[in-house]
Amino acid sequence: MTAGMLLSGQTQGDRVELGAAGSWTAEYAGTIEPQIDAATRGVNVRNVSINLARIEYLDTYGAWLLERALRNWKNQGRDARLIGLREDYRGLFEKIHAGTQKLAPVPRGPNSFMATLESVGITMTGVGSDLALFAQMMGSLIAALMRVIMRPTTFRFTSMVHQLERVGWRAVPIILLITVLIGAILAQQGIFHFRKFGADIYVIDMVGVLVLREIGVLIVCVMVAGRSGSAYTAELGAMRMREEIDALRTMGFDPVEVLILPRILALVIAVPILTFLGSMAALYGGGLVSWLYGGIQPEVFLARLREAVTSTTFQVGMIKAPFMALVIGVVACVEGLQVQGSAESLGEKTTDSVVKSIFLVIVLDGVFAMFFASIGM
Repeated sequence: MTAGMLLSGQTQGDRVELGAAGSWTAEYAGTIEPQIDAATRGVNVRNVSINLARIEYLDTYGAWLLERALRNWKNQGRDARLIGLREDYRGLFEKIHAGTQKLAPVPRGPNSFMATLESVGITMTGVGSDLALFAQMMGSLIAALMRVIMRPTTFRFTSMVHQLERVGWRAVPIILLITVLIGAILAQQGIFHFRKFGADIYVIDMVGVLVLREIGVLIVCVMVAGRSGSAYTAELGAMRMREEIDALRTMGFDPVEVLILPRILALVIAVPILTFLGSMAALYGGGLVSWLYGGIQPEVFLARLREAVTSTTFQVGMIKAPFMALVIGVVACVEGLQVQGSAESLGEKTTDSVVKSIFLVIVLDGVFAMFFASIGM
């Protein structure tokens, strides 16, 4: 017997005996399972037994269906058992029966409000830890700088010049390219919209003030964070993975003085220079587009630019640059020193360095904007 009615029942008072027959294997699951489910739901008596004497073939699937029916009846408070079990199937049923008798309770879903509070708490803990590390690094930098001032011969000037060449000189081409494009885009969009009101000439005011006060320094710092900040994190992280930083401490050297101070000083010197070059390049791009697209002659552009831009406008952008460079350098070095002994950790910290640096640069720009507005600059 391979299909058809494989489970039949006979009721006697408060007792029912079910007879299983045929092949109880996974091959006939579509026939067996509906019958066993129907029998499980249809039994309403106290005592239930399943006679297995007429079963021809039995595998793990069939044995599990029978065991599941017995468990369901027992959970309902009924007396359920198997009879007529052949000796060669007894070991299979013992293995099935030895399985977990009770399913693990389904965990309750987390309360959305409590989960939100937990997430906020974890995030704020991370922010507090980052601020503590930032403050610790600033203190270490100040201490290292004081030691260098007291003993100038200990300062690694060659290292600083090397870093200055890497983060400054080598960054000039990409900085000029990006800022020229930014200036050109600002001018094109300004001319396109201002032309509707016959105010093309005011594009020069917009480009000059935006580039010198905000856009120039912001674009340069974002580029430096992605280019040089990530490099600092990767370098220090690789040194930490290879235990070179621990080796410096063992030899009596301060890693902050040897590795970090020259890098940050190089950034503080290079970023204002890059900001100046980037701002000039952005103004050039804006002037070029104003001439070719807007029909504003170069001499008109320069004359209007001299009227719209004052020395204060230029100073505001340049004052921001070294502070933003310091933030980028400190964040990059802090993240580099937090790298653990895996490539995954190095990648995570490098990503965190870029993201945190850009975020803090934008926040610092907002703080400076409020400060300069309050003092009338």
